Amino acid sequence: MSLKEYTKAQIKEMAMIELATSELLDVKKALSYNEIFDRVAELKEFSAEEKKENIAQFYTDLNVDGRFITIGQNMWGLKRWYPVEQMDEEVTAAPKKKKKAKVTKTKKTKTKKEKEEEAEQDVDLIDEAVTDMVDEEEMDQALKEADPVDPEEEEAITEEVKVDDDMDEK
Repeated sequence: MSLKEYTKAQIKEMAMIELATSELLDVKKALSYNEIFDRVAELKEFSAEEKKENIAQFYTDLNVDGRFITIGQNMWGLKRWYPVEQMDEEVTAAPKKKKKAKVTKTKKTKTKKEKEEEAEQDVDLIDEAVTDMVDEEEMDQALKEADPVDPEEEEAITEEVKVDDDMDEK
């Protein structure tokens, strides 16, 4: 039965999953989850707060209900639209995991450049982890707690950076 044949009162009393079924039957094509939920929420005249309260339940119902199928990329349709053979073809394959690069180096001690690159990567990771910190003092304290540095070593690193900066400028 089409949604046009129901009154507003009847639609408000219907389950969200039933409205989703009727909506998909009316449009006769698969829709994204967000489109389906937005249409159901509009039909039921949900407020923003009601949408937040019901979105997870609707997703659960959609997954559990045997009438629906995801055809990949967050698109949902009715199972009866897809013969078993066609379902296998339409469902998108899961993304393949990236293969790790083969290590061609033989074991040796790391060069100074490799150590510097690793240190830069560590600094980048720490920078990303503390971007939410507002105060520089908080950031300095967090860095010291995360990886306390010997004052002599810190001074040597600082001087090395200054030398590198001077060389870069030339």
